[in-house]
Amino acid sequence: MKATGMIDSVHANDRGVRPYLSIVVPVYRSEDCLEALISEIGDALEPTGHDYEVVLVNDCSPDNSWSVIESLCRSNPRVVGVDLRRNFGQDNALITGLRLARGNYVAIMDDDLQHHPRDLPALLQKIEEGSDAVYAVFRVKRQKLWKNFGSWFNGRIAELVINKPRNVYLSPYKIIRAEVVDMICKYEGPDPYIDGLLFQVTSRIDQIPVDHHPRYSGRSTYTVWKSLRVWGRLAFSFSARPLRLVSWFGFGFAALGLILAVVVILYRLLYPQDFSPNAVGWASLMVALLVLSGIQMLFFGFLGEYVGRTFLRVNDKPQASIRQVLNYDVVDMPAVEESALSGKR
Repeated sequence: MKATGMIDSVHANDRGVRPYLSIVVPVYRSEDCLEALISEIGDALEPTGHDYEVVLVNDCSPDNSWSVIESLCRSNPRVVGVDLRRNFGQDNALITGLRLARGNYVAIMDDDLQHHPRDLPALLQKIEEGSDAVYAVFRVKRQKLWKNFGSWFNGRIAELVINKPRNVYLSPYKIIRAEVVDMICKYEGPDPYIDGLLFQVTSRIDQIPVDHHPRYSGRSTYTVWKSLRVWGRLAFSFSARPLRLVSWFGFGFAALGLILAVVVILYRLLYPQDFSPNAVGWASLMVALLVLSGIQMLFFGFLGEYVGRTFLRVNDKPQASIRQVLNYDVVDMPAVEESALSGKR
């Protein structure tokens, strides 16, 4: 049996009225932000008259975030709390929340109020025009310089790997149609990447400008290593182009070596007086050897990434493991997890 933390969404009549909008929020070290987040979401969406739910996925946060989520679930039936057994990473927490989301549209946002809920009505209005997904593009990003560079680099890689249009910014703040979410949630691999999965199933993407706000409290837990892991998921999980790159580099170096060999032979035949009987060129030979060996090891690393991800997929490494769900009207959690083996939403 596969180890799993995936949950099938129930039909609308299992909970009464299906909400118009679901908001999925991964939670990590955010105990001071959550009450303000839920309050701001209510202030933004109550005037629209749309029913909504907020799915808070606690990614085994080491602070008191789960206690705050429990309190919010007791006082607000629109809040769904999900507690994971260990930290699986942001995209794993997101896809867990997407499978629980029951809205006609599903928004994804961070928990620190840098993605402000007051922009949700504008995102809703834009996606109602017919797009499958709408990204919120930040006019000015209130984050460190290396994060801006990482976002730019990730965008360039996405253009090569998943054919992302150059004018589309892969924002973590977005809204997606439920039927597209259903297709995304069919993915069963251990390392999901929501944007990569999204571009695999649709090209009907739009975006709107929004403000990027200061953090409500605390500081970012996003590190350079986490950014590199996101890049690795994008580069090696959704395309074989890195492998083709290895092939083209191999062909190029082989052709270069053949040309240089011919040049050396001709030079030796035409200008024999320039060749000393003593051994020469040791330094240049060692430099060339080190460079080529480094390139070979890099290419072996590429191959190793593919083999490793295939190994984890074959051995059914779980995307997540759910300990508890609140306000979801689920009684028998083992039965729910058993039904989730299909990977459906």
